[in-house]
Amino acid sequence: MTREEQLLAAMVDAVDTLVDDFDLIDFLHQLCDRCNDLLDVTAVGVMLTDPDGRLQLIAASDEHTRLLELFALQTDQGPCVECHRSGTARLNISLLCPEHTAAFPQFAERARQTGFATTHALPMRLRQQTVGALNLFDAREQSLSTADVRVAQALADVATIAILQQRTIMFGNVERAQLRAALSSRIVIEQAKGVLAERWNTTLDDAFDALRRYARSHQLALTGLCRQLIDGALDTDAIPRP
Repeated sequence: MTREEQLLAAMVDAVDTLVDDFDLIDFLHQLCDRCNDLLDVTAVGVMLTDPDGRLQLIAASDEHTRLLELFALQTDQGPCVECHRSGTARLNISLLCPEHTAAFPQFAERARQTGFATTHALPMRLRQQTVGALNLFDAREQSLSTADVRVAQALADVATIAILQQRTIMFGNVERAQLRAALSSRIVIEQAKGVLAERWNTTLDDAFDALRRYARSHQLALTGLCRQLIDGALDTDAIPRP
């Protein structure tokens, strides 16, 4: 697809929050995929605030990025944390430059060990309400162009609207209920990834990709599929191995 077609597809995905079986976790992983494709970055992560206002990792494009984002939350440092606090974007941060990383040296060191050279963080914000941050990582020392920044913020804004809309429709509580469901779903998905990876003796990334492909090809909600796997209601032999 062209860039314009992919942006339109992202908008359509956001409209799909109106349907009853909307899966927030799968939507945010699709957002990661679209950012990778549209912005030519190496990896993407999405953090959202929980009902107590604390940042939680909800989606990441791969396992290494997931662990890096969890490290940022544990140490309470990094561009994503600063972006959420201020509600403003942190762009074109060189992880190889001491001046750029003086405020978060531990995060920068871990990010370099993961293989990243540049990072960006964009707020997921509607008016004065910041619900999270969209984090981009690149293995190259490469800045985002002005056009890329606009695309990235547009994707973050679309995701924000989808999240808030879903919370309002499903629960009538724009602050709390959907995040609780998303955090619960995240735990179920992580458990299912671990079960499948252990049985197949493969990576968590391969296990997750297989689960997502199976859910889409059978028109199943990702979270529901993972619950079936954990409960033993789904035979893992039915899922095509990577």
